[in-house]
Amino acid sequence: MKHQVKNVFIAGGTGFLGYYSSLHFLERGCKVSTVALPEEIGLDEWFPKEIDLRFADLFALTEDEIFSLLENRGYDTFIYALGPDDRITPKSPSFEFFHLRLVEHAVKICRAARRAGIKRCVVLNSYFAFFDRLLNGELSRKHPYIRCRIEQAESIIDLGKEGVFDVMILELPYIFGAMPGRMPIWKSVFLDRFSKLPAFYFPDGGTAAVHVNGVAQAVVAAAINGEHKGKYQVVNENIKFSEMIGLMLRYARIDKKFVKMPRWLCWLSGYMVLIEERMKGLQGGLDPRGVMDQILSSNFYINPSVIKRELNYKELGFNGGDSCEKGIEEAMLRCYPNNTPEG
Repeated sequence: MKHQVKNVFIAGGTGFLGYYSSLHFLERGCKVSTVALPEEIGLDEWFPKEIDLRFADLFALTEDEIFSLLENRGYDTFIYALGPDDRITPKSPSFEFFHLRLVEHAVKICRAARRAGIKRCVVLNSYFAFFDRLLNGELSRKHPYIRCRIEQAESIIDLGKEGVFDVMILELPYIFGAMPGRMPIWKSVFLDRFSKLPAFYFPDGGTAAVHVNGVAQAVVAAAINGEHKGKYQVVNENIKFSEMIGLMLRYARIDKKFVKMPRWLCWLSGYMVLIEERMKGLQGGLDPRGVMDQILSSNFYINPSVIKRELNYKELGFNGGDSCEKGIEEAMLRCYPNNTPEG
């Protein structure tokens, strides 16, 4: 069933995914509103003036305060694009960190949106939830972050009722691209870790992937055509890590080779990361042994045609977004703007 989407509130609209989603809604003639953290500066230099921007910390506000922020403004659609991802390594136990930010705050905010009379809610979640279902809960038993992502989706779905507060879940894979005013995370959390090594040592798996504007297309499509309780895997292509890293190195103009790690060494390296975390009193949202030995050493692939069919991409004029190579190029040029071309 096609739904009219005219007035959208995006929680996280100044972030990577929320920003591109905002642009796509604007292109379709929708009104778009969001909030930014009070300490965010420089937004006037790049953030679209067409977006109604206010300042607040939704995590710090009570449900009643969020309700007051949303009521009587005619919002028909709510996009939830907040929360930390799996690359954060908080103090141990990490479950408490992720549960507060991914479940408790998310439920509070979405409950306020329902109270304000908003009819449609799209939640940006993780593709790990999809693979956990395929693996009969194996991932959620090992990884606190994945367990919290699954609880986030189910808890917000439980708030909903078809036709009253429809909830659609987007399960997101690796995402590439760049945006104004933000440095892509790839440099600090990924590439910098290999800066002192003679080669790029990495497992031989692969992943589903999408350009960030493909995520934005999926957000709009879910708002218009999504079904209550629907869980949609967002993907435009599948890519081996060797190819992904090769593209990163090429566009960053870093002269290193990719070296495939054997599986036993993947587990050992993950174990060493685990020991280091424990010595510092930290715990990642993903157990590094399972990440290296299972997740990164496997092909976490998804059929790209499924979401295009389920959300009627063709009807909406969507194609799944730009190529991942283009997104990688955009990200690397932002991360390494001073690297000069070879030769």
